Amino acid sequence: MQGIYTSLITPFYKDKVDYESLERLLTYQIKSKVQGLILLDTTGENSTLESTERNELITFITKKLNHQLPFFLTIEANCTRKAIRLMHELEHFKPDGFLMVTPYYNRPTQSGLYLHYEALAKETQKPICLYSSAFRCGTELAVDTIDQLRQAFPETIIAIKESGNSCNRVSQLLKNKRNLFHVLSGDDSLILPFLALGAQGAISTAANWIAKEMVQLFTFVQANDLESAAPINRNFYPLFRALTVETNPAPIKYILYKAGWIKSPEVRLPLSPLSAKSMAFIDQILEKLKAQS
Repeated sequence: MQGIYTSLITPFYKDKVDYESLERLLTYQIKSKVQGLILLDTTGENSTLESTERNELITFITKKLNHQLPFFLTIEANCTRKAIRLMHELEHFKPDGFLMVTPYYNRPTQSGLYLHYEALAKETQKPICLYSSAFRCGTELAVDTIDQLRQAFPETIIAIKESGNSCNRVSQLLKNKRNLFHVLSGDDSLILPFLALGAQGAISTAANWIAKEMVQLFTFVQANDLESAAPINRNFYPLFRALTVETNPAPIKYILYKAGWIKSPEVRLPLSPLSAKSMAFIDQILEKLKAQS
């Protein structure tokens, strides 16, 4: 699991999945040669989709991809039994692996987190990418817990989406890493620093719009050409920061709407549309990027 994996949005129009826009986005991802897609992640608004919508969405995407890109499906549950059941349901779609969200709200101990992921790993032969985000989940997977999991399940637990915003933590994760375990940045603004430390890729929100540029940045780093990668990062750094001006995916949806790629920037409640202030802020950044191109 190396390179740029796009955390794909779920476009909506009048509260329905906008399949016309989704097909446009998928075509762009395929042409941009990203290394893969993450479906139903935070950016894909997993938590607001009905199960029927979710299944129809995955069916549409897999048909469009037609094995041209690998994809991981996200498992989001704070009950281990529910997570296992959902994983078995989604195996029907033959994903290349699962992104497993750390249980949220009930704030398990590190022992509980280990047992949670242990139970999941024992129930599938599919690769698992861990997902650590203390900001969203209220609980962070400790480095020691991650080390224990990857040592116990080296063929199943293969990667982590690291959203801890800490280069120190990435260095700790990479210190004793095994060759088959990959660290992926979960924050676009930290992709270049993480890659420079030895991370193997990223799960990117920005790649919904600038997939080609993100792939180019990764390619330069792989070739040890930081001199060429740095200008890409500097150019788009204001955009990366804009993606967090309000809760994801509202900013990226607004950007894609302004670019004419989707019919509507709408998100589902309890998320709300961007404020006028945030829209004006993003508009300024887009104008500057347009002037530079």
